[in-house]
Order: sequence, then structure tokens, then C-alpha cells
Amino acid sequence: MSKDFLLEIGLEEMPAKYITASVRQLQERVEKWLVENDLEYTATEVYSSPRRLSVIVKDLAEKQADRVEESKGPAKKIAKDAAGNWSKAAQGFARGQGVDPETLEFREINGVEYIYLTKEVQGAATVDLLPQMRQIVTSMTFPVSMHWSAYDLKYIRPIKWLIALFGNTVIPFEITNVTTGNETRGHRFLGNSATVSAPADYEETLLSQFVVADASKRKAAILTQIEEIEAVENWKIPVDEDLLEEVNNLVEYPTVLHGTFDETYLELPEEVLVTTMKEHQRYFPVVDDASKLRPYFITVRNGNHENLETVAKGNEKVLRARLSDADFFYQEDLKITIDEAVAKLNNIVFHEKLGTLTEKMVRVKKVALIIAEQLQMTEAQKAKIARAADIYKFDLVTNLVGEFPELQGIMGEKYALLQGEDAEVATAIREHYMPTSADGELPQSDIGALLAVADKLETLTGFFCVNIVPTGSADPFSLRRSALGIMRIIQAKNWDIQLLSVLADTVEIERAEGLNTLPSEEVFEQVELFLQNRLRAILSDQQIRHDIIDAVVSTGSNVVPELIERAELLNKNRDAEWFRPTMEALARVINISKKHQGDITVNPGLFENESEQQLFDAVQKLKHDYPTLIIVDRLRAFAALRTAIDAYFENTLVMSDDEVVRNNRLALLFELASFIKEFAQIEEINVK
Repeated sequence: MSKDFLLEIGLEEMPAKYITASVRQLQERVEKWLVENDLEYTATEVYSSPRRLSVIVKDLAEKQADRVEESKGPAKKIAKDAAGNWSKAAQGFARGQGVDPETLEFREINGVEYIYLTKEVQGAATVDLLPQMRQIVTSMTFPVSMHWSAYDLKYIRPIKWLIALFGNTVIPFEITNVTTGNETRGHRFLGNSATVSAPADYEETLLSQFVVADASKRKAAILTQIEEIEAVENWKIPVDEDLLEEVNNLVEYPTVLHGTFDETYLELPEEVLVTTMKEHQRYFPVVDDASKLRPYFITVRNGNHENLETVAKGNEKVLRARLSDADFFYQEDLKITIDEAVAKLNNIVFHEKLGTLTEKMVRVKKVALIIAEQLQMTEAQKAKIARAADIYKFDLVTNLVGEFPELQGIMGEKYALLQGEDAEVATAIREHYMPTSADGELPQSDIGALLAVADKLETLTGFFCVNIVPTGSADPFSLRRSALGIMRIIQAKNWDIQLLSVLADTVEIERAEGLNTLPSEEVFEQVELFLQNRLRAILSDQQIRHDIIDAVVSTGSNVVPELIERAELLNKNRDAEWFRPTMEALARVINISKKHQGDITVNPGLFENESEQQLFDAVQKLKHDYPTLIIVDRLRAFAALRTAIDAYFENTLVMSDDEVVRNNRLALLFELASFIKEFAQIEEINVK
């Protein structure tokens, strides 16, 4: 027999951006608990809205299945004394199992007899287990939480009601003085409280109270209504998926409507209008066939179709005020020169331990020019980089960016172009913020990409210099994102930057500015490891095996595109027939070569067999060809060496009793190992 189970957590309105992840967490925790408690079910369904997180378990068994448990106790020689009486150890085992010692039996395992107890365990009734749902509710975690009243529980928002319903039976428990029942609450203004007779009635009961509990159905309703407006008005309404997700989590009963604004505001930069509508008002913009903005917007009301005209006018009034402010700020910004804006940056503290924005820009300029030198950029490019570094934060003091922080960089580019700055310089001002998320868009221009790397590397190094380092749970300055951005940009641009050399120079630039809480060597090592870990994350996301990642990243090389290419190549070939014997041969060379000491030149005159000469010749050819070989050809060259390596070890005793011969042989292996280790720490690759 089975019944459906409903768990609903009723809350004050939650932040929209956390609702989807929270209800998924609830589902995962419930499913894990069901598995741990051996309770059979067919599926789970989740429901959410601004005021509820809910899960329904379909066809939940009424009891655990009966099971047979076997327990192994002490060996017979310990369980009974010489007189055949049960020992204290045996009696304790029986007591712990809740049985009489006389019921114990012995079973032979590998020639030794042990106490073995087999007993049938009746499955517990589900209704007796379900009160544990209290722990599932209280153990949930959220990006933001709060205390309320005098309760110790910290939660995303105060809990207002709870439903725990198995079939038509209420499962009793209490959280923060809220007791479970079978009563839910409808739409805050259109609905009332309602009784849920059974979990199967949940959706319909809420819909009768103007709540569409299924988030996917709410989203579908919004999209359908938008499409209807498009058809009627002959508009195009681009639907931003992130905005749609947020709006969907702001409403319980969605009704889509549209409004308008004065066409004169279309003279503002498009980004200003879109940001105002999307970020501040949660409106969807309307465009024409050429994707140019039209003076209309789409919004979603949390309610029904009554008085939509009044609602539209209210939204128009709010948007008009927003756009009026934006227009005023824009006109005021046009009166300020870039040089005047840059001068104000000297009064803005980037961080109390890292100085002003002006001081930061000076450091970034030095780092950027070091990277430009490594990339052998032209003098014209270096001049653009220097100019971009001199001004790239100027828009932070503009009125529009002050009101709309989302426009930083974007308005910098526009204002720079309006004031006659070079187009590449202006683009770099916008692109240096990229990527703005772990998988965000990367800068496309070389100048923008270089400035982005320099800015992020200087930020990262600066914070480490003053001992502000991310912890497992806290990274308030997004240093992990900065490090990941550095790696992703260098990879995308395929730049052969000697990153550790740039890092060493950056550390010295920071120290010259007095940022020296930690010693240079410690900062260098910490940032190097931090960058390596981000590279490991990139490779792991590409499904590259962890032992291969370790083998490549730990080589000491720091040219990011090359490291990634090596890891990808090794991972691609890991199942090839030649891979395992080749890796074993190369690893053997590395392991034995570790016994090499001193600076000994290989002397072919000391060779005692043909295999030594053949391996020597192969190494000399590798030494000659290696600098010009591409990555894939280097791996092929190592694979081609396997026959010579195997023959060498088969015919040659490396650790000869003759010290001179032994050292000569170790020197040959050491020379070969140096090439292998430059490619990867092959001995770390698991080929078992």
C-alpha cells in the first residue's frame, strides 16, 4: 500500500533569485532521506512561489520493507572460555543485539569460527518516520538567512505555516512555534486560507485561491501571454531567460500587461533604457524588426486582469520618473571631461589597505605594459594600453554609473567615444570587467583582454600581499572569479605568457607601493597555487581525469594554453593501446633518474651494449627536435621512444657496481627525464 506525502513550508516573501535553488535543495534532501530510510516511492514533484517551498512524494510506501540483518561477533575462541561458558565479550554482543546468548550461532570464515547472528527486522511504519521531516526543514541552508522573534533558527524568511500530510493524515511536528497541519494560504490579496484534503488536491486547492503552485506552469503562462501581446500589437519582445526566471519567482498568479513611455527617452543610450527597465523595474523591453527599442514595455502583475489600465498607468509613472532621472544624469555627465573624472578617482579608496583607485590604476598600468612586452606588442598597441590603463575607471565617478552600477564600463566606453578616445581604448574600458561570472562572456579585443588580465592579476596579488585571502566559505572580493577570469582569457587568446614571471614582477610592484604585510616569496607561492587551482577547475570542467590534471599542472610550466593542450591530449589518448606501455616506460625513466647526482655529461665511450647507444641517439634526436615540435608531436616522440627505453632496461643494469658506469647511465636517463617532466609528471598518471 502507498499514499502521497505533501510537505509545504509557508514563508514570508523570499528573495526571488534564491527560490529555484531552495526548492531543488528541499527535493534533494527529501529524496536522500527516503533512500536512507529504505522507503519506496515512484517520484517527487516540487512546487514553489514567493511564499512557499513544497514537495510531494508520489506513492510513498506505508512502511519500510521487512529485512534480514546479519551481524558478525567475536571469534569463538574469544566468545567462549575453556569451560564452554559465554565470555563477557559474547554476552555484550548479545546484549547489544537484544537477544539471549543461547540463540547465538557460529559460522566459519577462512578457517576461523565467529559468532554470527541472523535476525528478521520488521520495517517501521512510514507515519512514524515522517516526523523526521522536521530535521530536513530546519537543516536547509540559504545564501541569505535571518533570525526572527526569540527563535534560534536561522532561515531564508520566517516560517508562517507548515503542511505535512501523508494521505489524509497530518504528520505532527513543530518549528518556531508553528505546528504542522493541512491548511495552506492562497494569494496574499486575492485568496484565502484553504484546507488541503489530500496531496493530490494540492495544486487545484491553491489554484482556487489564485496561486499557480507549479513554477513551470507559471512560466509557461507568462510566455503564452507575452506571445499573445506580440501577435495583437505586432511587436517583438525578446525574453531574457534570467529576467523571466526572476519575474516568475516574484508572482503567484501572473498576468502580463504592457505600458508605454515618452519617445524622447529613446535618445538615451539603449543600455540605459534596458538597464532601467530590466534591472530596476523587472520589465521586458519591446523592439522592432531591426531590434531597435520601441517606447513600450512588458510587465507581469501578481494578480488577475482587473483594473489593468490603472496598473499600467502606475507602472508608466514609475518608469517615467526613472528615465527622467537617467536623462538628467546623462546630460550632466556629458559636461564632465575624462581628465576631470580621472582626477576625482584620487579621492576614492579602492580598499583601505590597497590605496585609492588612482594608485591601483598606476599599478595596473605597469603590469599591463609588462604583459604587452611579453606578447611583443607594437609601440602603437602599447600606447593604447597605457592610455586605457590611465583612464579605465573614470566612469565610476559619473552620475549614471553612480545611479546604475550595472552600467560601469558600458558608459565608460560610450563617454570615451563621445570625447574622441580611440575606439580600441574605449572598448577596453568596457571589456576589462569581463568575465563578470565564472562562465561569463570574455573580452574580444586584445587591448581589452590584456587590461582585464592586468587588472585582475593586480587585484589578486594586492589582496594577497595584505593577507586578505579567500577562505573556504568567504571570498568577498571575488578573487576566485578574478583568477578564473585570468586563466580563461589567456586560454581563449592562446597567449604564450610566462605567467609566473609576470606574477613575480607584479608582487614587486605591489611591494614597491608598500603593500608588504606578507613576504614576497610567500605571496608569490600563495598566488601561484591559487591560479593553479583555478586552472585545475577549468580542466576538471572539461572532464579531464584528475591524475592527468595533477601530472600536467605540477610540471612547473606556466604557459596556460600549452598546459591545457597537454592535458587535453593526454586525456584524449588515455584509452589508446599504446598509452599505458608508453606511460609506464616514461615513468620508469623518471623514477630511476631521481638517483642521479651531480653534473655529469653522458660519455658514449662508456656504453657496454647497443641498447645504450640506441637510447642515447634517440635522446640526442629528441633534444635537437624538441624545441620545434608542437605538443602532439612531442607526445608522439615520447611514444616512439618506448621501444628504445624497453630495450635499454632489458639489456642494461643501470645500477652497475662500477660507479663511473652507473653515473653515466643515470646521467642519460636524467637527460631524457628532463624532457619528459617538462611535458608532464608522467609518474603521477594512473595506468593500472
